[in-house]
Amino acid sequence: MRLLGPQARHVIAHPGRFLWQTVKAFRANQGLLLAGAVAYYALLSIVPLLILSVIALSHVIDQADLLVTVGRYLEWLVPGQSRAIVGELANFLLHRDVIGWVLLATMLFFSSLAFTVLENAMSVIFLHRVAVRRRHFLVSALLPYAYILSLGAGLLLVTLVASSLQMMGEESFSLWGREWSLSGVSGLLLYLLGLVGEVFVLTSVYLVMPVGRLALRHALIGAITAALLWEVTRHVLVWYFSSLSQVNVVYGSLTTAIVVLLSLEIAAALLLFGAQVISEYERIGRGGEVPPQPFHTD
Repeated sequence: MRLLGPQARHVIAHPGRFLWQTVKAFRANQGLLLAGAVAYYALLSIVPLLILSVIALSHVIDQADLLVTVGRYLEWLVPGQSRAIVGELANFLLHRDVIGWVLLATMLFFSSLAFTVLENAMSVIFLHRVAVRRRHFLVSALLPYAYILSLGAGLLLVTLVASSLQMMGEESFSLWGREWSLSGVSGLLLYLLGLVGEVFVLTSVYLVMPVGRLALRHALIGAITAALLWEVTRHVLVWYFSSLSQVNVVYGSLTTAIVVLLSLEIAAALLLFGAQVISEYERIGRGGEVPPQPFHTD
């Protein structure tokens, strides 16, 4: 215990109190309202962002392999709806020769909206940081595009690694006179790759979006919290939509959009809750309550 800092010792000694304080702060900051705004703009951003990424990466990676990888990891973000989104991506890629500069600029603009709104939401949660230091407007303007480039590079790396793991899954080896397939090992490694990638992306969001420099261990605390909560939630969502939900009867052709928006809102709420965990962890022992502020997108 002596090796731990005072903040960690406080959480270990009073886990229930820390959790309750975090939930209270999340409600005071209107976390669900913030999550709704982030989810709405993420819904507008996700397709243009994927189109731009796939068009750029299809010049260096086989398009089929790229779409398979995108579909696999979209399933982590929008459980049960990745096939519909990948189908739209494939249709768009068939007609990508008609993309002009105006359409390209429009897609680039919409793909950055979610990052801008997410930055504003983070400023509400980390108000104690904003009150001390504000980010230059040029940094805020360029940050979404720098992050888009980073996500594109990450998608390239993940596609290459996933393709290698899939090839490994087709192999087998002989042991004790029997043939053993590596498909199970390949599937496990693909799952771990997705989980590690999820934690990495969340950590990068918590490091970049809040104003000021955040300690890596604090970002990891929020990322692991949000990732574990989302892992449980997405499995529940998959079970619910496949077993109990009648959403397709109620919404008909709008089902995909409704389910994607619901999934994005839950994911955004957990993302912001992870940020609230970091914020409350930082403020342990500092005192001084910061009153909640209204959310704005300008």
